[in-house]
Amino acid sequence: MWGIIPAAGSGSRIQPLAFSKELLPVGNRMANGREEPRAVSEYLVERMIAGGADKLCFVIAPNKTDILEYYGGRQWGAEIAFVCQPRPCGLCDAIFRAASFIHESETVVIGLPDTIWQPEDALRQLPDDELSFLLFPVEHPELFDAVETDEDGRVRRVHVKAPSAPTRWIWGAIKMPGSVFHALHALWSRSDRGDEFFGTLVNAWIDEGGRAKGIRAGTSYIDTGTLSGYRAAMGMLGTREEQFGSSMSKEEGTSGNEFAIGDYR
Repeated sequence: MWGIIPAAGSGSRIQPLAFSKELLPVGNRMANGREEPRAVSEYLVERMIAGGADKLCFVIAPNKTDILEYYGGRQWGAEIAFVCQPRPCGLCDAIFRAASFIHESETVVIGLPDTIWQPEDALRQLPDDELSFLLFPVEHPELFDAVETDEDGRVRRVHVKAPSAPTRWIWGAIKMPGSVFHALHALWSRSDRGDEFFGTLVNAWIDEGGRAKGIRAGTSYIDTGTLSGYRAAMGMLGTREEQFGSSMSKEEGTSGNEFAIGDYR
């Protein structure tokens, strides 16, 4: 299984930084008997591997070599590849940069590397044989890509930062067969498309007879790509360390901590 991690965004919501936002220190882990800070993107790597991914592809910008250095020089329990997105052209452009790695018979998961969500093994709740979204409940769905489903969980529409979103469930990760990944790539590559947002591409996919499912298995979601989200993540982890000791290496989610995602900046 491939995990695609789009990490080419400039992080304009949390600048200025002297390093890539995906390497923001959030929490800690024990290594060789001592505490080390954890990069926020490690939480997604951990969850993808827990969900079955044995190969990861980071999509990075030409100037984000610190991500290559960080993940290329360690053992993570999965093979790691890197591909370059020359210019920031949106989430669809980023994830499809990995298309040459993906065989139609393989499964693909996609997640955002500046987020922390619970439960850790939630990706295992998503089916392997169809396009599916891991959904999280939030108080302000208008700030997110809200996923409207019917009573059977079939996706009716993805509402991209819609002021009047009809549901409070937003997507935090995506899973699909490689064959669907390439079908979506072909749809996106048509001269009349070129979507920036994955949600609008999925809407076109559904309009043309495609199917997608929303799985309400997520319980909490924090985006550290904003200062408020970063503070929430640090506060949540700090509280847990006070309760259980600073040697902990895993975080605990808290309901109600959710912040805007989806602009891929």
